[in-house]
Amino acid sequence: MASKKDYYEVLGVSRDASEDEIKKAYRKLAKKYHPDANPNNKEEAEAKFKEVNEAYETLSNAEKRRMYDQFGADGPQGFGGAGGPFGGQGGSHYYSYTTSDFGDFGDLGDIFSSFFGGSFGGRSSSKRQNGPRKGADLNYSTTITFEQAYSGVEKEIIVTRNETCDVCHGTGAKPGTSVSKCQMCGGTGQVTGVQNTILGQVQTRRTCPNCHGTGEVIKDPCEKCGGTGKVRRQPRIKVKIPAGIENNQTLILQGQGEAGYKGGPNGDLLITIKIKKHNIFTREKNNVLCEVPITITQATLGADLEIPLVDGTKETYRIPEGTQTGTKFVIKNKGFKSINSSNTGDLIFTVIVQTPKRLTKEQRELLTQLAKTMNEQPPIKKRGLFNWD
Repeated sequence: MASKKDYYEVLGVSRDASEDEIKKAYRKLAKKYHPDANPNNKEEAEAKFKEVNEAYETLSNAEKRRMYDQFGADGPQGFGGAGGPFGGQGGSHYYSYTTSDFGDFGDLGDIFSSFFGGSFGGRSSSKRQNGPRKGADLNYSTTITFEQAYSGVEKEIIVTRNETCDVCHGTGAKPGTSVSKCQMCGGTGQVTGVQNTILGQVQTRRTCPNCHGTGEVIKDPCEKCGGTGKVRRQPRIKVKIPAGIENNQTLILQGQGEAGYKGGPNGDLLITIKIKKHNIFTREKNNVLCEVPITITQATLGADLEIPLVDGTKETYRIPEGTQTGTKFVIKNKGFKSINSSNTGDLIFTVIVQTPKRLTKEQRELLTQLAKTMNEQPPIKKRGLFNWD
């Protein structure tokens, strides 16, 4: 499906549709466009079916749906794509949330089982389950500083995952040998039996004890993976975290999760970003907030202040005379960048007038003289509400 396609439009639901509404729409469209249900228009149905499956796989996952709603179908702008600078194997990977592949039918087995009594187009649900399947997604979290969230950063993480065995290439069989169909279940992964009940004989199905539901038997297992087709590894993966990332926001790296089954696509790697608190700055949407202490004389006479910025630089800002404590001032475009647009927040600083606790003799005399010139009087003690004396 083209990346610009609106997933909500594909499924025919509103953007605030519930999970049940999305699943109901998906079931209806999956049944309608399945290639086996359209033998006279199979090519077009297949394209439409893939489109529907891709839309559902994104919108049915709460995290991927949130990412899609925030970034749109292209993901964070400026961070590459399948053919961009961060795509491909061996380097950094682009951020996305569309993980669908036509070979991965997700929960279609359950859906078509409910529609067609366990089989569709002459294929049993067990056979579909034994076909190519997408690998599991992996969840990971990493912590960055406030400054790194502001400017963006590239981090290298170590992920523990199952990868396809490079000796047997995922078959699980020793090189030079092949995997054979299970004779006990005929390759279905299930065996049928008859159980006597008070209502008579009932036909039952259970997982084949010989192949454990795979439908295949490996007589000579691969020595490296022990017949599993997978090996445990800990690769180092570079993650480019974009400037403006928010706390607890999740980035999704396509194809960096667990290896798929029987040629199915790899799962995805979901990385949740944690941002350390800063001792000076806080964040409000894309604005940066901080407090700046000033003296009584600076507040009274006005002053040029050196305001610290998140990137480590400083900017001179002139406050007017007579500035009161708690007054807020704005330095434009010195806040966080918006990930999916060109907008930038502001830095908003609040001045806090500090009253000196200790004065030298000279300072006290000067303040006393100042007080006299301003005709300052001590506060008048208020009488009680009913004290007229």
